[in-house]
Amino acid sequence: MDELIRHPLAYARWLHGWSQTELARRVKEAARRRDRRAGTSRQRVSLWETSVTPDEFSQDLLADVFDVPHDRVTALGWPHWLPGQETPAPLGTGLTVTVLRKAAQMAVDRRTFLTYTPAALSALALQWATIDPALAAGATNGRPVDPTFVDWLEKAARDLNSLPTAHRQHTGALLDGHLTTVVDLLEHGSYSSNLETRLHALAAGLSQTIGWHRFDHEHHAAANRHWHAAVHAAHQAGDTDMGAGALSDIAYQNIWLGQPRAAAEGLEHALSRTTNPTARSLLFLRKARAHAMLQESRACYRDLAQAEKSLNSATDAAPRWCSWMSPADLAVDSGRCLAELGNTKQAHRLITEGIAVLPPARNKTRAVFLTYEAENYLRAGDPEQAAAAAATSLSLAHRINAPRCIAMVRDLEPQFAPHARTANVSDLLDTLRAAS
Repeated sequence: MDELIRHPLAYARWLHGWSQTELARRVKEAARRRDRRAGTSRQRVSLWETSVTPDEFSQDLLADVFDVPHDRVTALGWPHWLPGQETPAPLGTGLTVTVLRKAAQMAVDRRTFLTYTPAALSALALQWATIDPALAAGATNGRPVDPTFVDWLEKAARDLNSLPTAHRQHTGALLDGHLTTVVDLLEHGSYSSNLETRLHALAAGLSQTIGWHRFDHEHHAAANRHWHAAVHAAHQAGDTDMGAGALSDIAYQNIWLGQPRAAAEGLEHALSRTTNPTARSLLFLRKARAHAMLQESRACYRDLAQAEKSLNSATDAAPRWCSWMSPADLAVDSGRCLAELGNTKQAHRLITEGIAVLPPARNKTRAVFLTYEAENYLRAGDPEQAAAAAATSLSLAHRINAPRCIAMVRDLEPQFAPHARTANVSDLLDTLRAAS
């Protein structure tokens, strides 16, 4: 298995083929060229790649080493100025197929940071909220695309997406193949404007689903690339709700990676053009989570109220990408928000109620929710109940091969460690350590 690359600086080194020791040597050379000295060591580089932000002088030296303009260092800040942080293609520039092709061809990677900066993704969300889709004319060259074949692709995609969570560990290659086929048709086929719209909508849905497959395996750069492609394809298809869904997935990823401010801003733009009540409920719920992380309680409660109001008013069928949104999701995620704000008692009630009514087919979601429950039990000072919930989540996550859920339980290990002598906790810690 490839070694995890957990920081943009490690990725920048990887791009150049440098070890930490080699980068430290080059930083020292850059300092000597400035008639200065730098005590940079391999250990210092390791700290930069984990928990320490380099001081201004060290960043200047790193910019020299990576040949990055110094105005970019000041404008973007650490670590977003480092090489490898790409800029999303702007909407409305005829690059949709190119973006889809890059996503479809992107090898599964194990990097856990985003390839796009939060500022760049916010700019993409603003473009989506303000630029009207301009559907390109249908292709005039290449082999005609058979509408019956597109019918089959659409049905196959629906069938794959409707499989229970436990089966989805086997569908990744099929989804990848479908997306490649759709991109081939868009790039080389001849089709009417109506068929072009269907192909772009299909590409958007496939890219969004594949993005979640990548995200659940902690391949964040690949997930980000697919959701970016989904935004482009949905925009080209004129499907504002699906575009909002892909933008909200990017925002959810920002929340997951500890960037709630960028998430809240992106969701605000996404909501400006979202019309379906169920879709709006989901977006408000995610925005509430971002505000909870920021300890902005008034904004959080306002968004939770909007999420509940929107879900209760839903009469039309929800778009496929959020058809799973239910009162169970509203209850549990509301509870998670309240837990962030310190209301553990109300949070426990909502999380417990939500888990109780969650459909059996949604086992991945159940594993996530059980981890929320464990986290809230820990906040409330009940490590024994927390360990029981975490152990159930871990067992379920292993059974359905859900690495992200497993990682969520592992992330709680430091909070369990002080309670190692408590019933259930010692067994959970033994299980976690044995699997390390």
